Amino acid sequence: MTTTEEPTTLVTQDMIDAKGVWGSETTSYPVGASDIRKWAIATYWPEKPPQIFWDEEYAKGTKWGTIIAPRDFNPFTWPVDRPKRASAGPVPGQKPKKGENILNGGQQDTFFAPIRPGDVITSRTRLSHWNEREGRHGLTIFTFTETEWHNQDGELVKRRISTGVRY
Repeated sequence: MTTTEEPTTLVTQDMIDAKGVWGSETTSYPVGASDIRKWAIATYWPEKPPQIFWDEEYAKGTKWGTIIAPRDFNPFTWPVDRPKRASAGPVPGQKPKKGENILNGGQQDTFFAPIRPGDVITSRTRLSHWNEREGRHGLTIFTFTETEWHNQDGELVKRRISTGVRY
């Protein structure tokens, strides 16, 4: 293939090998009631958050028996160590090669068990599948990455499907 020829696929051998394989797990610190309260206050500001997120006496009378975190709560927000990530896309100032134009195609979250004070959440991610087709910019690949969160009891807390677009 010369440099002017378009590739026939953006699927790499690394993608084929990684499809469906869970990566290494990340574990959160135990979730504190104060973490939940602060998150709820911040996300509902300037309104008062629902009582289930901050009032322990009220929460005792609910089916959960304790305060719970808002669905968008993220126990991984403030990690001590941030893993280094490989840069994505072309080198600044250079014309991108086919497949180096990268877009966030969005995400879809499905929620299961609520996060409670004391929970320790474990996250794992895998390349679920992809869909490759011709688009208005030529060959385009949509990759679907699945992330699951489980609590210390093995209960599924959240599943996210993230869509990446490369062309």
